[in-house]
Amino acid sequence: MTRLEKILFATDFSENSEHAFEYAYSFARKFDSQLLILHVINEPVDLRGFYVPHVSFDNLEKEIEEGAEKMMEKFCRTKITDGVRYTSEIVTGIPYEEILKKADEEAVSLIVLGTQGRSGIDHLLFGSTAERVVRKAKCPVMTVRLP
Repeated sequence: MTRLEKILFATDFSENSEHAFEYAYSFARKFDSQLLILHVINEPVDLRGFYVPHVSFDNLEKEIEEGAEKMMEKFCRTKITDGVRYTSEIVTGIPYEEILKKADEEAVSLIVLGTQGRSGIDHLLFGSTAERVVRKAKCPVMTVRLP
């Protein structure tokens, strides 16, 4: 059986991600794997040339980062209850690109992420981070939908 040295779990802190985490966490415990928890702050749209009243983009970006850090800290504190080795990281960028980049940098054995199961026009318009990761990853990818 293949050894799962490192498992990359990508989260957007949604209910789907929390459900997928159960799988990543179970694998990490069973195989004594290092768990890498990654959250990607979606690259913000740059509206600096437009008039948008009462908005400071520097403050907005800072608030988004601070909010993500608080959510990550709470997520790890409440979800990791035993001796699983883990690290967490928050990055800014295009989610599927950052997930793939981190997977390559860390030479992970498995990527686990939740999927929203979009279909039809919704899928066509928004695409799927999970689908792009599955297509381009160099390691196995487990996608988990809510039941």
